[in-house]
Amino acid sequence: MLCQTYLRHKPEYLRMMIKNFTDIAFTESVKEEQRARGSRNNYLQMEQMEMVQLHQREIAFIQSRDMFYMSSVAENGWPYVQFRGGPKGFLKVLSPTQISFANFRGNMQYISYGNLTDSNKVALILMDYPSRTRLKIWAEAEIIKPNDNELFNDLVSDDYEAVVEHLFVLNVKAFDWNCPQHIIPRYTEEEFRAILNITDRTTDDDD
Repeated sequence: MLCQTYLRHKPEYLRMMIKNFTDIAFTESVKEEQRARGSRNNYLQMEQMEMVQLHQREIAFIQSRDMFYMSSVAENGWPYVQFRGGPKGFLKVLSPTQISFANFRGNMQYISYGNLTDSNKVALILMDYPSRTRLKIWAEAEIIKPNDNELFNDLVSDDYEAVVEHLFVLNVKAFDWNCPQHIIPRYTEEEFRAILNITDRTTDDDD
């Protein structure tokens, strides 16, 4: 289910289009490397694909995460990758071209926040380790004060004890599902308990 609050205040976001991720990721330097290593032709057809919005698969995956990684770039050119976590579902889909989350107080270094004052471009990697699935998202970030009550109420759960410092709205420009190669399955405590419960029920049925 999409959150509607912010869309009523920012209808212009409904007209934003998602680009094919290759328009962003495949720079001329990248294409030259692909040619040198023999993979360039493999991606020619992919570059013609149109991905104009997040669909149900992406929406369901995004809104079931309890963590993701977000990269930004400092004014000195150095990239920075930050882990963002929260209760499952804290990353919300506002529209087919917009996602949002509440930024909870951490160690108060404000590296991502400072980087975004220079360049608002970010890249996210969302992981589902048990199923070896990852979704990459390229976006432009907008930082909203937490006194935007309607958006705040949509993003923040009363059950999660944390100080909310900012609200992030990410205008999605591109996304791509990555291959599962080399992803080693890992399980949260909740996921591991679910596996044990299934195993216990199977054992009981065999007795």
